[in-house]
Amino acid sequence: MPSLPVSVYERDACPRLPAGCPLASRSPAFLTPLQPHPCLAMSDLQEEGRHAIDSPMSPASVDVHPEDTLLEENEERTMIDPTSKDDPKFKELVKVLIDWVNDVLVEERIIVKQLEEDLYDGQVLQKLLEKLAGCKLNLAEVTQSEVGQRQKLRTVLEAVHGLLRPYGWALQWTVDAIHGKNLVAILHLLVALAMHFRAPIRLPEHVSVQVVVVRKREGLLHSSHITEELTTTTEMMMGRFERDAFDTLFDHAPDKLSVVKKSLITFVNKHLNKLNLEVTALETQFADGVYLVLLMGLLEDYFVPLHNFYLTPDSFDQKVHNVAFAFELMLDGGLKTPKARPEDVVNLDLKSTLRVLYNLFTKYKNLE
Repeated sequence: MPSLPVSVYERDACPRLPAGCPLASRSPAFLTPLQPHPCLAMSDLQEEGRHAIDSPMSPASVDVHPEDTLLEENEERTMIDPTSKDDPKFKELVKVLIDWVNDVLVEERIIVKQLEEDLYDGQVLQKLLEKLAGCKLNLAEVTQSEVGQRQKLRTVLEAVHGLLRPYGWALQWTVDAIHGKNLVAILHLLVALAMHFRAPIRLPEHVSVQVVVVRKREGLLHSSHITEELTTTTEMMMGRFERDAFDTLFDHAPDKLSVVKKSLITFVNKHLNKLNLEVTALETQFADGVYLVLLMGLLEDYFVPLHNFYLTPDSFDQKVHNVAFAFELMLDGGLKTPKARPEDVVNLDLKSTLRVLYNLFTKYKNLE
């Protein structure tokens, strides 16, 4: 009988170790209720929490439970404002990243269900990095002790930093934050990995969350709000800050956009009409990659074997395959690597589609 996918939760489904055993001390969950000190009366604890909630710096909408905020002097703890967690764009970002991680790790029979619970100990992050980077980290498969988990996580993050730092990525996570199940830090890490390795996904843009920071000073809890920006625009996250004529066109001369589109439509139809095909909407009719592949064959005067691409693609991956294949044909034809990503074209990004077509126009505009 074939084996079924194993949830990462099953890593912890092992016999409990005897009390006092050093391996039994796992790191407490981030903001998991802590046991009050026996010398601290419950009434005092409740009063301390109530002071933080009712203080002017603490928004009334944030539910800060006293047992969640038993901190040492000058200790700080953060949590995502509940209203931010309910934001549709935030939920979409989390879902897209979970689905992406599961797609990458499908052959490992790992299923991630909750980012902060499944990635904090470094085990899943190790597998993810090994798959994305095509490398192998010499680490123990399973580590139950907190010290071992932190050491594994530190090694994995050092490898991540070695890959990302040369490209100017801001490293907005730490070993303590990830191991402490800080969801904001985990999201920053996954967004950076997805963008660096050009994941075939579309992250929602301009996602921000309100984070509540609770700090204990002089025996009292003080809370404040900060805004964490998780995503900006796709182009900025990809690090493509150089502007071109299309950026200027979209930003400052939208009235001329229709003229450019009309010229490109005339150009592509001059060739596609040979196959009795006609384009009227650039942003949609090139999104599945079929017309791009056929157009390259016409421009370079060769027949593209049908087994090399999907003539009737019915999934996102098949469309990305087609566009990526068309990009390969462009490179074979002596054109520069398109600035756009295949995923951008598939996702109906007009600016990306225009860049690709204009690249063809500049080389083949005089071709009959």
